[in-house]
Amino acid sequence: MKKSYSYIGLAFIVLVFGIIFIPKIIDRISNNTVVQGDRLDAVSNHKNPETGLMKIGPAPKFVLTDQNNVKISNETYLGKVYVVEFFFTTCPSICPIMNKNMVDIQNEFFGNPNFGIASFSINPEHDTSKILKEHAEKIGVKSSNWHLLTGDKKYIFDIANKGFNLYAGENEKVNGGFEHSGLFALIDKKGNIRCRKDSFGNPILYYDGLEKKGVKAIIEDIKKLLNE
Repeated sequence: MKKSYSYIGLAFIVLVFGIIFIPKIIDRISNNTVVQGDRLDAVSNHKNPETGLMKIGPAPKFVLTDQNNVKISNETYLGKVYVVEFFFTTCPSICPIMNKNMVDIQNEFFGNPNFGIASFSINPEHDTSKILKEHAEKIGVKSSNWHLLTGDKKYIFDIANKGFNLYAGENEKVNGGFEHSGLFALIDKKGNIRCRKDSFGNPILYYDGLEKKGVKAIIEDIKKLLNE
């Protein structure tokens, strides 16, 4: 008798599954979305139809001090499209390349009040406002909306690693003592991280700040966001 009840229970479960899930599966197959998970669905639904750029999520909040010893926060950039990088002034490897490419981006939009740049130093104990001001003059910072930022080191590392998910850390074994990503983040006027898709239709998330191809792509997408 117990065995009969087990078969009845199993049949009931199969019936419920069929009623609830089979129509959804058929619908996904008919719409060619059978491989999409909930997270991918959510990202895909945030594509702007005008620019074609993906909305990844909100950029992290921050309050730091710039090269002019002025307090700067994420709210400073509201209403502006801006680019984010992590660097340090004594970097012997990728930072000079990133700096040069960022200057090219600055020059492309120089004079546009709706564009800005945020450069976070990952060695703030050395990179004081005074040092950052000297560095800004050295690399050719001209825009009043380009802020080189310093503050508490752990706070900045959290912004990089947890906020943007762009790696930054200390490593005494590497030349310069610090490691960080060579990627640029693109933020829209409402404070959202935005990006284009790659050739496979996946969000690239961030732009290559070391290659001309990445710089060209982010300039193209900045122009799109400025027109939103």
